[in-house]
Amino acid sequence: MKLIQFFSYSTLLLFVIISSCKKDEIIKDNSAKIDFSTDSVLFDTVFTTIGATTKVFKIYNRHSQKINVSKIYLATGTTSQFRLNVDGTSGSSLKDIEILANDSLFVFVQVTVNPNGINSPLLIKDSIIFETNGNIQDIKLTAVGQDVYLHKPNKFPINGLPPYSVLSCSTPWTNDKPHLIFGYAVIDSDSILTMNPGTKVYLNRGAVIWVFKDGSLQINGADGNEVIIQGARLESEYKEIPGQWGKIWMMNGSKNNAINWAIIKNGSIGVQADSLGVVGQPLLNINNTIIKNMSAAAIYARGSHIRSYNCIFANCGQYVAAIAAGKYRFDNCTFANYWQQNNRTTPLLQLNNYYISGNNYVVGLDSAYFGNCILYGNIAEEIGLDSSSYGGKFAYKFENCLLKTSLNTNNDGLHFKKVYANFNPDFEDVIGNNYQLKASSFAIDKGYTTPYIKDLKNQIRPNANTTSLPDLGAYEFYP
Repeated sequence: MKLIQFFSYSTLLLFVIISSCKKDEIIKDNSAKIDFSTDSVLFDTVFTTIGATTKVFKIYNRHSQKINVSKIYLATGTTSQFRLNVDGTSGSSLKDIEILANDSLFVFVQVTVNPNGINSPLLIKDSIIFETNGNIQDIKLTAVGQDVYLHKPNKFPINGLPPYSVLSCSTPWTNDKPHLIFGYAVIDSDSILTMNPGTKVYLNRGAVIWVFKDGSLQINGADGNEVIIQGARLESEYKEIPGQWGKIWMMNGSKNNAINWAIIKNGSIGVQADSLGVVGQPLLNINNTIIKNMSAAAIYARGSHIRSYNCIFANCGQYVAAIAAGKYRFDNCTFANYWQQNNRTTPLLQLNNYYISGNNYVVGLDSAYFGNCILYGNIAEEIGLDSSSYGGKFAYKFENCLLKTSLNTNNDGLHFKKVYANFNPDFEDVIGNNYQLKASSFAIDKGYTTPYIKDLKNQIRPNANTTSLPDLGAYEFYP
């Protein structure tokens, strides 16, 4: 019995040794090829001078022996705008890459587009060629390159200010090609930057549009040809990612700012407004605009003066609107927060009658009026009110509004008039940031007639000459 066991173990050991030796051999049969996890790599729009995100695919050796890829190279060689890294080794041409039996390697690809002075997008193509046992295989590479107006810091102060550039405001920005911003881009004193319909502005991580004292930003989009302001990463996985850039900052002393027909998304703060501007005039008029997917807030205002109608402020990590002191009016606006990134604990609207600026304690909310608005989200309390212990005016009013709140909205006429608390507005698709109303929405026909006769889709609202009433929020329901 022991002799039989000895021969069995010896045979098994010999088989293992032979198998191991065979696996260490390189297969040279010209029928032996490699496999890939994809047959092509596609990059979304890539701006000149900056690389896109890295794309990855795998090479597989599905054979029971090692295989040698004798050469891996870019078809256009050293002139290629693509860059290649195989298993930690970079270059436009690599030789003798071995893959163990039944194993795989990662291939990393990046692309950088050189400036070409052409406004229209440029299609960039190349291939990665693989030579294995006399076999030629390839992976197609495709990228869309876009030349841009580049705004990069050229001033580097040492007094605590961030690196910045001063924008030339002598001619309006147009839609001929995008603007790409790094760092702080300053609209200087006594300068007016105008953005015409269709202008596209992309901001790199941390970048800020800074409207300086006595400066002005005028965004003049149009229905169907909005001005777009968003992060610089255009890959599909970045489409709805917040926090990709800094903010639009209208600092203390800026004036006559206007945003009309714009889509502002995927930053940290949509608009920060820090002063009252010119006495008697709003610091900012913002109309027919969507601000969404901000990691902090869509509107952050301290002692400011803002007027707004037909706007969507939505989906922010902290507040949709944080308002402290000043003067504000919002008509037919939708404030919605269904944040999914983490557990939000702050209300979508925070109203304070005070703020702290340096060593100054400022009090007084002169007025905060919300008419025909929807303020609704996915936590129990979406309205926050905070009054200073030092006193100061705290004047706010919700009229014909739908609110998510546990506040006593007893329609006293002073703070609440025809307020509808905790009725679901029944938006079309909150996950997809579509805040149009369904036919079942409670917000339909709950408004009052206003001068704003068209909604955010440019549809006619009911007016004094019609029998029906306007809907609440930025969109009028049409079957």
